Amino acid sequence: MTPLTRVLALLLAPLLTLGLTLGPALSPAAAAPAPAPTPQPDPLGRLLLGPLDALVGLLAPLPIPATPYTGDVCASGADACIDDVVARMQTRLDRVAGDCAHSSIFSLAYLRVTENVRDAVRSGYFADRAWLNRVDAVFAELYFDTTTRWEAGDRTGIPAAWRIALQAEDDRAMSGLGNFLLAMNAHINRDFPHVLATVGLTGPDGSHKADHNRYNNRLDSLYAPVFAEEAARFDPTFDDIDAGTADETVAGVIMRGWRELVWRHAEALVLARTPAARRLVEQQIEQYAALQARLIRAAFVAKPAARDAWCATHG
Repeated sequence: MTPLTRVLALLLAPLLTLGLTLGPALSPAAAAPAPAPTPQPDPLGRLLLGPLDALVGLLAPLPIPATPYTGDVCASGADACIDDVVARMQTRLDRVAGDCAHSSIFSLAYLRVTENVRDAVRSGYFADRAWLNRVDAVFAELYFDTTTRWEAGDRTGIPAAWRIALQAEDDRAMSGLGNFLLAMNAHINRDFPHVLATVGLTGPDGSHKADHNRYNNRLDSLYAPVFAEEAARFDPTFDDIDAGTADETVAGVIMRGWRELVWRHAEALVLARTPAARRLVEQQIEQYAALQARLIRAAFVAKPAARDAWCATHG
């Protein structure tokens, strides 16, 4: 096990157990058909991820009535929503990469994930195309709003996990991998439950959880190429810690735990019966994401000189 694997296992792997524990009892009758898994060249991946996907697929969503989406972002659910997000992300990446800002790390990763979501939606990979388009657009809008306000000096209402991540980028005192993990934690553990609760967990044809689970397989194919691109452009140490595809399998396990917990937090937000109950769930989400951020912030401190010099030439 590499140092990266050990650190990630220490900080994040318990999420999988917590996420599965929060789920309701296994219900084969309620489970959606599992998507075909992405081929895994690593024996550990073949051993773990397929059975894990089957287990996650058996965790039935809570019964939540379908409610119409009432927001203004991507109200139509059209494919053009993701096209707009990709264009805005590319513009942002070009700007921050030109300055070798440490925010370039997550800007690049988020762009590549969004491009992957776009391609998956248009290939018919998901059951509800409009829902995925809307989730993607609302998710990105929250990110754009947070980062725009931060860059303008407005700290009002910035969640703690994002404050830690964005301040670390400004301080230029983290490794590229550390910046990546901090932003991913804020984006997923803090923002994603709110996005799912806003867009809706259930549609006219039933729960969207099968589509939520289905993207786990697509993420598996992104770790290696995105990490390699980060190293080539912004921080040559980004993929230095490596144990072949075993680390990619660890990342896949961790992400499945994160995403399962995200769904359960979103259910808790929707099912809160009073404003006070909802505030309690919101506090739990904030505190959990902030705790993860503090642990990551302490684990990936690094001097920026070599990284910044590399970016000036290759970024």
